[in-house]
Amino acid sequence: MSYHNAVLLQESVKGLNINPSGVYVDVTFGGGGHSKEILKHLNQNGKLFAFDQDKDALQNNINDDRFLLINENFRYLKSFLRFNGVQKVDGILADLGVSSHQFDVPERGFSTRYVANLDMRMNASDELSAYKVINTYEEKELKKMFFEYGELKNAGAIANKIIEARKTKDIKTSEDFKSVVSKFLPPHKTNKILAKMYQAIRIEVNSEIEALKEFLLQSLEVLNTNGRLSVISYHSLEDRLVKRFMRNGMFEGEPERDIYGRYQVPFTVIEKLIIPSEQEIEENNRARSAKLRVAEKN
Repeated sequence: MSYHNAVLLQESVKGLNINPSGVYVDVTFGGGGHSKEILKHLNQNGKLFAFDQDKDALQNNINDDRFLLINENFRYLKSFLRFNGVQKVDGILADLGVSSHQFDVPERGFSTRYVANLDMRMNASDELSAYKVINTYEEKELKKMFFEYGELKNAGAIANKIIEARKTKDIKTSEDFKSVVSKFLPPHKTNKILAKMYQAIRIEVNSEIEALKEFLLQSLEVLNTNGRLSVISYHSLEDRLVKRFMRNGMFEGEPERDIYGRYQVPFTVIEKLIIPSEQEIEENNRARSAKLRVAEKN
C-alpha cells in the first residue's frame, strides 16, 4: 500500500530526545515511518503506542511486542492510553499531514486530481462527508468554513454560488463541484485556489481543528515532566495553534504571571522552527510546506 516517506523523519524523532526504556506515542501512524524510527531507539523495556483513525493504516501494523496500534482519532489520546494502563508518557510525535495514500486513492475524494464522489472522510465510518457539507450546510456555515479554514477572501460569494447551484441538482462529484466554483478559479491559480477550497472542506468534514486542540490539551496532561512534544504541521491554521500552545499553553490570550511578573508556561520551546532541506523537498514534494516544532514539558 502506497504511503509517503515520513516527512522530517530524523528531525522529528530526534526532537523526542528518546529514553530507550521510555513510553512514546506516535499519534499519526499512517505508513508507520515515524513509528519504525522511534522503535529503533527503544530497548526491550521501551514501549510505543500509535494512533490512526483510518482503517487502511492497519495494514501497515508493525509486528513488535513493544508496539500497539490503536485504530482511533488522536483526540481520544488520554482515554485509550488509560484503557491500556498508561497514565504518563515520555514523548509524543504528531505528523498532521493527510497521508499520500489518502490523496492517491481516487475514491477517497481528497485529491483535486481525480474525478470522485465528494467524500474526504479520514474515518470512512463517520457520518459527515464532503457531500453532506456541500449539499446541506446553510450559506453562513459554508461562508465561515471557506473563510476560516480555506482563508479565502471571497468565501461569501463561493458559498452563495454553491447554494444557488444545488437548488437545481445535488453537487455529487469533484467535477460537479469544480464546475460550480469555476468562476472563482482563474487559469493561473486554479490548482492553488481549488486546493484551499478542498482544505476547508476536509478540515470541516474531519473536525481537524477541534481534534487538534483536544489532542494538544491532552498531550500536556499525559506527558511526564521533561517529556517532549514533536509536531509537524502543513498549513498556517495548524501551525499557529501549535506555536501558541507550545509558547504559552493556550490557543488565545496570555498566560497568568507569577508574583514576580513572569509568565507561568507549561512548556519550554526546544527548537526554533525546523523546515525540510531542499534535498528532502526535491525527493518528497509533499514535504514542501512542512513545519516542525518541538517543546519540552516543564
